[in-house]
Parts: sequence; C-alpha cells; structure tokens
Amino acid sequence: MGGQLREECENGERSSGMFTGLIEAIGAVKSLSPGTGAGGVLVVDVGTLAGECRTGDSVAVGGVCLTVTRLAGTTASFGLSPETLARSTLGLLRPGAPVNLERALRPFDRLGGHIVQGHVDGFGTIRAFRRLGEFADIELTVDPELLGQMVPKGSVAVDGASLTIAEIGPDAFRVAAIPETLNRTTLGNAYTGGRVNIETDILVKIVRRQLEAILPQKQPLTVERLRQMGY
Repeated sequence: MGGQLREECENGERSSGMFTGLIEAIGAVKSLSPGTGAGGVLVVDVGTLAGECRTGDSVAVGGVCLTVTRLAGTTASFGLSPETLARSTLGLLRPGAPVNLERALRPFDRLGGHIVQGHVDGFGTIRAFRRLGEFADIELTVDPELLGQMVPKGSVAVDGASLTIAEIGPDAFRVAAIPETLNRTTLGNAYTGGRVNIETDILVKIVRRQLEAILPQKQPLTVERLRQMGY
C-alpha cells in the first residue's frame, strides 16, 4: 500500500526512526543538488536542533524520515534516494523553502501525537484553506487508495504534522488546524493548490491488511461486514 519511504544512508544502511508528528522546528532549505546515481543531496539549516543532532541520526524533514549524513554549523545534509524524490515533495524544494523538522522519538519520550514512521504514502493537494479566526479548516485531495486507509477522527501526518481527520469525502479529507499547529509548522503558510506529503496511520493500515487477508477477495470490506465480524 502506497510508496513507503525508507531513506538509505550513504553507507547503505537504512534510517530507522519513529516520530510523533509534533513538529519541533521549521528549517530552511539551503540547497538541493544531484547526488550519486539518480538521487540527490538536501542541505537544510536546522537551527538550534543542530546542537542535538549527530551524523547518522534520523530526522523527519517535511514528514520524510531522512538520515543526517553531514553536519556543518547549523546545517545538516541528507542523502535522497530516487524513491524519495519520486514519492515525496522534497524534489520540488527550492532554496529558502521552509520545512517541518522533528527528531526521532526516544524510548522515554511522551507520545504526544501519534505513531509516525516518516514513510510517506503519497501526495496530497490542498483544495481549500479557510481561516476561521486563529484556527483553519483545510481540505486535501488524495488518491482513493489513501482515503481507504483513513477513518474519521483518526490520525494523519501532513508534511509530518500529526492531525486529526474531521471528515472524509469521496476524493478528499478535511482537517482542522489549531493555532499552535499553524504557528509552529509550515501549515500556517499553506495555500490552495499546494502539494504536501501524506502518511496515513500505521495502525489503520495494519488492521486493514489483516482484514483483507481474512475476508474472501470477492466480498468487499464494508461497514456492515465489519459489524457482522463484531467490530
């Protein structure tokens, strides 16, 4: 399901971070240049987070789990695989662009948002962005396959930010953003037509996968069928 990303380090190891979707800071893109093969190298000014980062650490950049390959002052470099460039919005970034940043969750940290892997499932496009005083109502269109991995009042990561799904339609879903989210993430500057990275809830994906394996393939998974199964 989806194009889940597992960013590879320069030495071939895989990044293995887990996140909460609570953005720690907004970084600024310094450069995006070609890397080895069809990949690339993304350099980001991570500000004060640089003091707590080390080479090899996992950092979610715009919702994508990446590995720090180099640190120089407040700038961090990340290797981008062809899969990352194809499945996320990172390849569209330009110098100066803001990006949400979150370091990997530590075993003793509180899980304040929801379990976010940094494995982006696909793109979303902002259909409508409505300011409601200090709050905002955001409607996003996504691939039908991703909608099938969402539930009302469930969680979704949009550019790495943990949000609650308020409503699901035939080709879009809606979230309500609180002032804290708008002030501390790039969603505060979101605009109609903008593209964002979407990661659906891993728990929903696991449950759906198991139910699809149990149910006959010719019998679709419906609300009524779930009731019959005791859910």
